[in-house]
Order: sequence, then C-alpha cells, then structure tokens
Amino acid sequence: MNRPAPQTSVVVPLFNERDSLELLHQELQGVLDPLGAHEIIYVDDGSTDGSREVLERLAAADPAVMVIRFRRNFGKSAALDAAFRRVQGKVVITLDADLQDDPAEIPVLIAALRERDLDLVSGWKQKRRDPLSKRLPSRVFNWATRLVSGLPLHDFNCGLKAYRVDVVRTLRVHGELHRYIPAMAHWAGFRVGEQAVNHRPRRFGRTKFGASRFLHGFLDLLTVKFLHRYVASPLHFFGLFGFAIFGIGVVLNLYLLEEWLRTHAIGQRPILFLAVMMVIVGIQFISFGLLGEMMAREPKEGETYQIERITGGSSDHDPTGQERR
Repeated sequence: MNRPAPQTSVVVPLFNERDSLELLHQELQGVLDPLGAHEIIYVDDGSTDGSREVLERLAAADPAVMVIRFRRNFGKSAALDAAFRRVQGKVVITLDADLQDDPAEIPVLIAALRERDLDLVSGWKQKRRDPLSKRLPSRVFNWATRLVSGLPLHDFNCGLKAYRVDVVRTLRVHGELHRYIPAMAHWAGFRVGEQAVNHRPRRFGRTKFGASRFLHGFLDLLTVKFLHRYVASPLHFFGLFGFAIFGIGVVLNLYLLEEWLRTHAIGQRPILFLAVMMVIVGIQFISFGLLGEMMAREPKEGETYQIERITGGSSDHDPTGQERR
C-alpha cells in the first residue's frame, strides 16, 4: 500500500542522543499525526553511544521514519544538508534531538509561516533554559550577526525552525554555516521572520558545543558574508585591494623615477622597497581575484560527507541519495 506524499518533513540532526530519542519520537508523533501525512528524518552524525540501534527500532516500527547514518561525525551543517536534499514535504521543520526544543511548537511555527506569508520562521528562545555561560556568549553572537547580516532576529542559532521547501532546496549548508541559515536565506531573497518558542531544560547528557564554537562562529560569520557578496565575483573583492595597492606602488615608483632623473640617489631609500613591494602585492591580489573567478565558474562539488546507510522512508535510497529504480 502506497503511503500519501508527506506534507510536513521534520529533520532531526543528532550526535550521541540515545536517551532522548524515544521520548522525542513519541512527542513528535503526538504533534504530527493530527497534521496529516508527514515524514521524520533522523540524521545520525556518527553517534557512538547506541543511538544507531534506537533509530533502527524507530524506523522499523514507524513507516514515516527515515534514518540517515553518517560513517563518522561530519557536523550539524552536513547533517542538515543531507536531509534537505531528501525531504519531500512542502513544509520542513528542524529541531534538535536533546528535548530542549519543544515539538509542541511545530503547529505554531507552521501557522506563522502561512499567516505571515514567510518563507522561513526561526524560533526565538525568549526564555532560554541554559546556564549564563551559554546565554551571555550567545547574546554577543546574535548581536554581531544582526549587525553584519542586517536581519533583526533575536536568535539565529535556535534549532527549531520552519521552512518552505523552496528554501532548503536553494541553500547549501556546509562547514559550520548552519548558524547563519536565516541570514543566508535573507540574502537569497526569501522572507524571514521569527517566533517566540518554548525552550526546555536539558534532561540527558551534556551539550556538544564548547566555548570555542563562538570564536569559530565569528570566523564563519565573516566567511558567510564574503560568500554572499563576492562568491560569484571574487575579482571585485581582491581586485579592489589589488588595484589600490598597485596604484599607490606605481605612484611611488614614478616619484622615485623623477628623483633618479634629477641624479638623486634612490638605491638605499626605504621607500623604494615599499614601492616595489606594493606593486608586487597588488599584482598578487589581482591574480588571486582572477583565479577566484575561474574557480567560481567551475562545476560545484558534491556532498562533502559520507553516508553509510539510509533506512526507512517512503522509498529506498542508495548512499549517494539517488533513488533505486
């Protein structure tokens, strides 16, 4: 018997969340069943704590479940990207597996998506149930992201989000760029908003993210800003600096040439070395831009993660994500 096509796809990336998975699945079933046909895609990002066995039981018992299992830990961005390439619903929900994101908020997010005519609704943990050591750096992170992106959200990194499927089909999430999905969607022309959601204390285990993630986060913010503005035209970035430095170097060299024609010694003057260096550096920057232009026009790479197995779902898949015929 063929199952109806899912209208809602729920994506749950996870790493070592064995104790929370069955409780989370029960909550998801209770919320999703009244919404009609749905699918739940769990992405096991190389768990080593027995999460794999729990997910296999869930997939065997519930035909709405698909499990994507990575060969090793590739990170949350890779997990989201793997699921985004395979979702079938018109609305896509993401949430974390640690039970801090409340599945009861899913209908609220879907309603906000439709009633406010948005393409992406990002959850806002207005009353965050985390220690100050996590809340304070997060506030700084969100402030910096608002400043750079121009998108006035309170909480960019909340795992609980609702998307129209066009958004996840368009975006490519890699590295650690999952933190900036709302900004990337905004820059791509999608309508982005936020909705206050319930946030619960962590019940099992401990957080997978250390303090170093905030330093990495700011570096990633620079990366995503650069990619947004210059990925299709890197010569505009490198060429701007290159021509400016090259031009100053040429002016200095012309000045030194005039001094030399007046029989003034210039061989030992520091400005000579500066002028020559600026010409060389300017040419290098322009060359980087040209190389970047060539690379930008090369065919894009495929997946940068390795899937060991996909279980369940409405159709069988091979590890590359292509349906078997």
